[in-house]
Parts: sequence; structure tokens; C-alpha cells
Amino acid sequence: GKLFDQFRADGYSRVEVDGEMRMLDEEFELDKKYKHDISLVVDRLVMKPDLRRRLSESVEAAASLAEGLVEIQKMDGESQTFSENFACLECGTSMPELEPRIFSFNAPHGACPACTGLGFKKVIDPELVVPDPTLSVAEGAIQPWRSGYSGYWRRLNKAVAATYGIDIDAPWQELTQKERDVFLYGTGSERHTIRTKSRAGRQRSYQVKFEGLVNNLERRFQESDSEAVREKIEDYMAEQPCPSCHGARLRPESLAGTVGGISIRDFTEMSAVAAREWVDNLELNKTETSISRLILKEVAERLSFLVNVGIGYLSLSRSARTLSGGEAQRIRLATQIGSSLVGVMYVLDEPSIGLHQRDNEKLIGTLKRLRELGNTVIVV
Repeated sequence: GKLFDQFRADGYSRVEVDGEMRMLDEEFELDKKYKHDISLVVDRLVMKPDLRRRLSESVEAAASLAEGLVEIQKMDGESQTFSENFACLECGTSMPELEPRIFSFNAPHGACPACTGLGFKKVIDPELVVPDPTLSVAEGAIQPWRSGYSGYWRRLNKAVAATYGIDIDAPWQELTQKERDVFLYGTGSERHTIRTKSRAGRQRSYQVKFEGLVNNLERRFQESDSEAVREKIEDYMAEQPCPSCHGARLRPESLAGTVGGISIRDFTEMSAVAAREWVDNLELNKTETSISRLILKEVAERLSFLVNVGIGYLSLSRSARTLSGGEAQRIRLATQIGSSLVGVMYVLDEPSIGLHQRDNEKLIGTLKRLRELGNTVIVV
């Protein structure tokens, strides 16, 4: 075929087809009804001390032809496959090249695609949908259906209830979870017969699927272009940890990267004290140390700043909105120390409030350090 013609034109003489070595100057046809494993033999070498350049050129040629994949086959038939890509040769899972933005939930390259890096998703909350469980479905227990319950939804609910033997006059709280789920999450591809009667007395029937209230609201929330509709549906939504990243905010590929056996999520779940201890005890080889020495030094210093201002107990993933006023002030103080600014006047309002007595000396030492950097510190 065209592939073999291209190989011949490029000067290659051998291919391996479905495990069998073939010469390209042979005439042979492959059955087009089946897939075939084809490997191009780029070079055959007998290892010698002076072969380094030729070996390097052959490997580069093979990698360029096969998108970074190279197979080395020995005389005894044993083979090894190497890849230039961040990919598992067994399962095919691939990763982008590791770089800082991969580990940032503020960048699309690192953010969890399901929650866009927020760590949570707004989902329909059944408790908001049914605020008063003492009411029955017929009495309007399901809040979003109340306004239009006399029409389409009433008939559909009756049809669904009849199919599953559910009493729509029973209080919601007396229904089993399975019966509630029918109304909330629907009945899949099953169709239900709805019967109507016109003013002229004509009867007609039609069959419809029932997607359930939760699925209906979530679909409309995603598809609607109306802000008013989306705001109304948001009344029935609550924030829950993202089911994909479980609150980690990062994509699976980012969480798969580890240092010292832990991921960046594991590290940020530590308190500042525990994180500082982990950094101090991290064991790296010579190459890893040469790469990370300055980075680890900077990380250790910043963690020490947090510990010294008395907030070493806070986890690194702690949300800013959950901090007390004193904690937020001391974090800003630690940030200022790390910035090494000079000629600045700092006015601190009761910085020791909420601090344990043993942490006061650390705080005072931190304030003195600010002064020694060439700043003015006023404590109220």
C-alpha cells in the first residue's frame, strides 16, 4: 500500500507485520478487513563502543516517525518500548508536560474541568425542592411544581404514580426513598401514558418520558439563556463538593503528580506546622536536590513566617472567607515579611488578639524583624 511505498522511498528495507518480519522488496498484500500491527525497522545494530552517534540518530529517527514511541528488540526476541510522551504504554493514559500551570486551579490547564477549579458545584438540593415534607405530592410538596401543578405536571405525576403504585396523597415524609427518587430523578427511558379530555369531550392520549424534577431543573439551568430562569432555579441549588475532584479543584493529571509520595492536594491539606516539618524531612536524590533547593528554601521560609505569627495550625487550603479577623491580619503580616519591603509604616490593631501566650514571643520577634528590615511598626 501507500504506507509501504513511502517506507521504500525513504530507504527502509524491513517491516514487522503482525509479529512477522517482512522485506519491503517483497510483494505482499494485507487483508483490509482486519487491523494490523505494523512496525518499521529503522536500524539493526551490533553494539560497539563507537556506535553512540549512529544509535542516537536511529533512535531520533524512530521517535520522529512514531510520534515519540521507540521499540528496541534484542536478538533473543525480548523487546522494550520507550516513549518521549507522558503516557502509560499499558493503558494509554496520557498527561501534558509537567509545568507550574498544571498545578494551578486558576489556570485552565490545571483546573478540574467539571467544576472549573472551584472545588464545588451547584446542584439541585432535594431538601430545598421539598421544603415541607408533611405535604403530599398532590398538595404541592414539590415546590417548583406548585404554580403549574394543575396542568401538565399533575397529569404526568398521576401517570407515573399509577405505574409504580405510589400514593400521591400520602405525605412526602411517609414515602420510601425509592418512591421519592422516582419523582426526583425520573424513570429513564420508560414511557408513561397521559390522557386528556378537550372541552368538546374528546379524549386523547399520548406517551412521554419522565426525566424527574432534579434532572429537569439541572437541564434547564444549563440550557437556558434567560437570567431570570437561571436565578429562579438557583433558589433550589446548594454548593456541594465537586463529584469529580472531590474539592481538590485540580484535574486528575495534576493530582497524579507526586513529590515524596504525596500530591499537591495532600500537601495543601496539611497545617503550616506539618507542612514545614514535611519540607524539612523531605529526602531527595542529588539531581532532585539541585533542581529544588532554592524552591524548597523559599517554601520553608514562607511556612516559617506563618508559624511565627501564630497561625501554624491553619491548613494551607483554608478558604480566606472562613478566617477570623485576627487570622487574616496575621496572614497579611506574614506576607509582608516575605515581600522584604523597606521604608514602610505598619499600623497593627491588636495583632496578638486570640493568640496563645506561648505564641506572643514569636509574634514580637516577627514585628522586630519587620523593624530591622528598615520599616516602622506601630502596634495599637
